[in-house]
Amino acid sequence: MSSTTQTSPDTFVQREYSPQAKAALARAPALFINNEWVASTHGATIAVEDPSTGREVSRIADASDADVDRAVNAARAAFDDGRWSDLPPNVRENTMRKLADLIEAHAAEFAELEAIDNGKPVGMARMVDVPGAVDHLRYMAGWASKLGGETMQPSTMPRGTVFSYVSREPVGVAAQIVPWNFPLLMATLKISPALAAGCTLILKPAEQTSLTALRLADLVVQAGFPPGVINIITGNGHTAGDRLVKHPGVDKVAFTGSTEVGKIINRNATETLKRVTLELGGKSPVVVMPDVNVADAAAGAAGAIFFNSGQVCIAGSRLFAHRSIFDKVIEGIAGATAFWTPRPSLDPSAHMGPLVSRDQFDRVMGYIEAGKRDGATVAVGGDSPSSNGYYVNPTILVDVKPTMSVVSEEIFGPVVVAQRFDDIDEVAKMANDTCYGLGAGVWTRDVSAMHRLASKIKAGTVWGNCHAVIDPALPFGGFKQSGFGREQARQGIDAYTELKTVIIKL
Repeated sequence: MSSTTQTSPDTFVQREYSPQAKAALARAPALFINNEWVASTHGATIAVEDPSTGREVSRIADASDADVDRAVNAARAAFDDGRWSDLPPNVRENTMRKLADLIEAHAAEFAELEAIDNGKPVGMARMVDVPGAVDHLRYMAGWASKLGGETMQPSTMPRGTVFSYVSREPVGVAAQIVPWNFPLLMATLKISPALAAGCTLILKPAEQTSLTALRLADLVVQAGFPPGVINIITGNGHTAGDRLVKHPGVDKVAFTGSTEVGKIINRNATETLKRVTLELGGKSPVVVMPDVNVADAAAGAAGAIFFNSGQVCIAGSRLFAHRSIFDKVIEGIAGATAFWTPRPSLDPSAHMGPLVSRDQFDRVMGYIEAGKRDGATVAVGGDSPSSNGYYVNPTILVDVKPTMSVVSEEIFGPVVVAQRFDDIDEVAKMANDTCYGLGAGVWTRDVSAMHRLASKIKAGTVWGNCHAVIDPALPFGGFKQSGFGREQARQGIDAYTELKTVIIKL
């Protein structure tokens, strides 16, 4: 097995942007508040880079405290006067569906902007990110007309003496902070349940990847949302994001990102006892049992870690293959790395692009070097194929130990650490030897083994003979330090509601 992937220098030449993308990049830095584009109060901006080249291609506004206050006040006014929550549920539903239709109509543009901004292949954005965004809006739109309460007979009072019921109401103003790995998809995953429940919101995209959220704002007006219902502000997490979390006008915070930042957000939200949903980091195990078709399992394990350049909270970054097939599984994954050779994001043949930023590139390469210093062996990859852009070759590390940082910490890159095991009880213990508990994958033909491992592994989602299959109708979230609360499904919309008990003496 080779440790270096050979590629031509021409492989890393980014394609020319479309006229639509150029127009979006030329947009003057501004914030979307009350259905209007407004300038920041202090004029500070943040550079937008194309990770495929490392070059600046645009700038976005870096919201000030006063800007955050304006956005929260707009959302607060829109919630308090009922311009959204008091609408007939079918009107809210139809408005959300109109937004989904508009995203779908501009799918090619959104996919290209996501590829330019994040570095992911445009083909992947077109097949995964944009359809996923549309699906979440359409699924949650249906809940707008289906939320309700129930009447209850008190247990200590004679029938007919009181009338009591439980109603479900929108929680209020939601601050939603989304990550840079799936910018558009995560934005719609956040706003959809909030809107269906009747909340108003402020969306803050990641400072590294705000382009699709800004383009989404244009469609908010076209879809017919009242002013103040959806506000979108760009800015740094430690300033604009922090202000949002601490703001007394915000009732609910939803955050997806690192566990470290999630802990800070949770502490800061405690001052006003805001409702909080956190979807945080992961170090997901992938268990390969000895009865598998090795070729299929190896291809699946490769996709579990190299998809989106490994920048996935549920990436299968810890591989556990049975000792009897370990070498064959590693050979299979190594063979699959050719498919995942990184290329510029607008290359139509790309399956994996660069990492999102220089900081992320340095982080991933630093982990690889730390692994080698600690005694890990690089079976494949471990290097960058180009000095132009933030590319890291798909990497397999073997001869690892649980105490190594590459095994215990989330790398968030195309790096898998591989270990051997002998039996189910042993591998379940190894899989659970982490502070995280977001996802896990099990490859086996043995139904009994599948169910036994699914019950033993501490994770919010366990996949069998697949990985990272996400659906709006199924709840998603983590155990342990992977966060708390659930997104998607009925549980996702319940997170944006409060229960009210009413007791009336007759």
